Amino acid sequence: MKVMLGISGGVDSSVAALLLQQAGHAVEGLFMQNWEEDDRAGPCSADADRKDAVAVCGRLGIPFHARNFSGAYWDGVFEHFLAEYRAGRTPNPDVLCNREIKFKTFLDEARALGAEKIATGHYARVDQLDGRHRLLRAVDAGKDQSYFLHALGQQQLAATLFPLGELEKTQVRELARTAALPTHAKKDSTGICFIGERDFRDFLAQYIPARPGPMQTPDGMTVGEHAGAMYYTLGQRNGLGIGGRQGASGEAWYVVGKNVAANVLYVAQGGENHWLHSHTLRTETAHWIAGAAPAASFRCTAKTRYRQHDQACAVHLLDDGNAQVRFDDAQRAVTPGQSVVFYDGEVCLGGAVIAATDAPFGGLAESHLTSLPHENRP
Repeated sequence: MKVMLGISGGVDSSVAALLLQQAGHAVEGLFMQNWEEDDRAGPCSADADRKDAVAVCGRLGIPFHARNFSGAYWDGVFEHFLAEYRAGRTPNPDVLCNREIKFKTFLDEARALGAEKIATGHYARVDQLDGRHRLLRAVDAGKDQSYFLHALGQQQLAATLFPLGELEKTQVRELARTAALPTHAKKDSTGICFIGERDFRDFLAQYIPARPGPMQTPDGMTVGEHAGAMYYTLGQRNGLGIGGRQGASGEAWYVVGKNVAANVLYVAQGGENHWLHSHTLRTETAHWIAGAAPAASFRCTAKTRYRQHDQACAVHLLDDGNAQVRFDDAQRAVTPGQSVVFYDGEVCLGGAVIAATDAPFGGLAESHLTSLPHENRP
């Protein structure tokens, strides 16, 4: 089978190429450039990654292709990223990049090059049950990336292979070393690629001008000045610049809310203060990998950020396709713009962008909450 691998120049996609080749597939590598570099790009260099990708393909003797998808990335991912920050939300560009670029633009290009399937170095698995494809967690729970893949659908999963899904990261490194792949010791990339090692606030200020304003406690006392409410996220501690204050405790200050329209950033002391906690959230239109939700109301587990442990919850679908999620335990710093992703054991059911929560500054009024059926209440 001809398989087009998204080869990034990292160790994971390198080993994915090796495994596909060992399985007897006709493997080709396609390097995606998703961002136009400039003099301010710093160490986030697509050129270095491309050279590593070429070296891996050379080592394995597989054809190499390169495509510039930066225009599609700007239109499909980055403009949304900026719009969300302007609105005071904190987006997750990795989720959108997977949906719009890696499993859409890249998939289309792979098919144009004659590939029957695509593959990536993501840590996840796909199987079939009753004629439907399922997205499963990776065997390596610490590397599982199903959270970022929850927006995929049946057509994408049917066309995709995840060669690393059954492996631990340590096994991947060892396979790369044994095969003398030039990326075997390369450090894993972290963060958002188009920002790289640059200061996040400096990068965002190039597109959204700084607009200083007051930092206030929930009761309205001004305790400092912020650089622009859109630059901060819920639960943030670093970069606030609030020193010791007379009458205040010695605890650290945290962002607990923001009003972008009024340009006010709300802060409070203590990492576990009640201003950061919520039990209920409401989403934008939910995406279900199977094509439909398991039921109108059901229980499952969910994550509201990538590294979070699974949290028990009840999900209730609303008439507009949005969902209301009620967690058994209070959740800290649930952030509008991020994704809530649903699981049934090893199976990723789907997910949605978080619109609001019932935290004090979460924007979800009590009058907007829908009563859950008795059997779905925690």
